Amino acid sequence: MLIKVNELLDHATKNKYGVAAINVMNYETIKCAIKAAEIERVPIIIQFYPGFDTYIPLTHISYMAIDLAKKATVPVAVHLDHSASFEIAVGGIRDGFPSVMVDGSSLPFEENVKLTSDVKRIASVFDIDIEAELGHVGDASIEDDIINANKYTDIDQAIEFVERTNCDSLAVAVGNAHGAYITEPNLDFDRIKKLRDVLDIPLVLHGGSGIPDEQMKEAVNCGMSKFNIATEYFNAMFDALSEKSKETANRDGFKLMNDIEQPMIAFVTKKIKLLNPNNVTV
Repeated sequence: MLIKVNELLDHATKNKYGVAAINVMNYETIKCAIKAAEIERVPIIIQFYPGFDTYIPLTHISYMAIDLAKKATVPVAVHLDHSASFEIAVGGIRDGFPSVMVDGSSLPFEENVKLTSDVKRIASVFDIDIEAELGHVGDASIEDDIINANKYTDIDQAIEFVERTNCDSLAVAVGNAHGAYITEPNLDFDRIKKLRDVLDIPLVLHGGSGIPDEQMKEAVNCGMSKFNIATEYFNAMFDALSEKSKETANRDGFKLMNDIEQPMIAFVTKKIKLLNPNNVTV
């Protein structure tokens, strides 16, 4: 069943589990993620990075994701990931996404507030959920982006930012970064706890691929509600394609696409279990 992102995240926050927000790029990636959620009887978020629109238009992916979500036997939310401008975010709303992230984190604080507020004002007309970002969730291949606490989300700024923008959820920088980590991250759990204590909206962790399992579980316990996973899922798809293509002696592409399903489902299932320490089911 299709559900709003923030309704889902509110449920996760109250019931102390983390929602796997799986980045997708085509029918197979959507289908496998939803099948994993149905196996575990746990909600999931399907999300799309707008930079992938050179591969598939936003209208196509939003339609597929929403259609499959409606037919799912567990709650499934659909979300547009990193929209780095007003035009991209509003374009996502136009193209059918019921939830959109506007990412002004690279901008000065006041400009981030303005961008997020402007998008939120449009989104409110159409009952669209808005995720924002504060702090620098940088590149996992740059060590300074991971270990430099000056780039992390400031507690006082977060309070002001949420009050002024009225965003529905907030992505924070707490030692996490995007892509493949050059060094093992060490999440700032004290900062997560403080943010959870002072904010009344769900918290989002970007860069969930490659963070050690124990840290992911502790982040759930500290109050993080949404965990973005892209790199590892696409790696799992690549590995499955590489392995299964060797087994397809008759070069049957249809069989290959069916054969990669189980490894991809298994990957998402593992992540869902990891983020559900209290064994919540629906």
